[in-house]
Amino acid sequence: MRSFVVGGAGFIGSHLVELLVDRGPVTVFDDLSVGRAAFLELASATGRVRLIEGDARDLDALAPHVADHDVVVHLSANPEARRGLVDTRLDLEQGTIATYNALEAARRAGVGKFVFASSGTVYGESEDACAEEDLGRLPISLYGASKLAGEAMVSAFAHCFDSCATIVRFGNVVGPRGTHGAALDFLRKLRDDPHELEVLGDGEQAKPYVHVTDCAAGILFALDHTTPPLEVFNLAPSDTTSVRQIAETCIRLSPYPDAVIRYTGGERGWRGDVARSKMRSDKLRERGFSLRHSSDEAMKRAVDELVAEVFPPRRRKGGG
Repeated sequence: MRSFVVGGAGFIGSHLVELLVDRGPVTVFDDLSVGRAAFLELASATGRVRLIEGDARDLDALAPHVADHDVVVHLSANPEARRGLVDTRLDLEQGTIATYNALEAARRAGVGKFVFASSGTVYGESEDACAEEDLGRLPISLYGASKLAGEAMVSAFAHCFDSCATIVRFGNVVGPRGTHGAALDFLRKLRDDPHELEVLGDGEQAKPYVHVTDCAAGILFALDHTTPPLEVFNLAPSDTTSVRQIAETCIRLSPYPDAVIRYTGGERGWRGDVARSKMRSDKLRERGFSLRHSSDEAMKRAVDELVAEVFPPRRRKGGG
């Protein structure tokens, strides 16, 4: 299988590429604004990875490279949802428009399979655990809106142009090589101030967290089990982990276990943040896929991994 991965040098993408190289050659298209060529070192050692530096917002730059592939996997997006509050075009351009460009490039090249990385943010706010068919509410963030728009575009292309599309809605993905998220933010704050950890909101926000290795494996499983023209899969554990738990775990595993937590108060950490969410991954489970980590287990493993990134051994030896 010849794979073309848009955003393949990033957090999720680089882990997915490590699995895809077992199936054949992989072309990674990435502007390296967030992703890193270094993230691909393990996969590149196989000799099956080709990295093209380019911007998915530029169809003319993207399209010529897509020919002669069997599947396009589109992972590229604005990696930090809060940035959309400052630049309201960000999610439109890096999300919706880049998704259209990847779809159009695949159509022109005659690539028959397309995988779109979506998000549980498309469900908006709901007190119940959301399944794939549950879209009664609308997103409350620009990031979520761009993902929902992307899903609609993927569906339209699949039905209009006889392709096979897979949409995977992730929970909150955590693990090494990440660029943002509560755990990484907390550890960086502790590095800057080892005495006090500021936590946005009241700490009761709770979401399902999926380890990036489970995420990569789930994407491939969903691709292999999609019936044309389109299927949607949730990819998240059934349990949730609170911000309070994450903060306490970060402090406990950091070099600064005596740091105190200061909550800013309020139900949500920032405007557009879904305070509490749950997802059901029944479809993947019924077809034989099992996550290796619960939400709490994924977060504990991720914090362990991120501590090693944020606090190198020399820094940790000097920590009090």
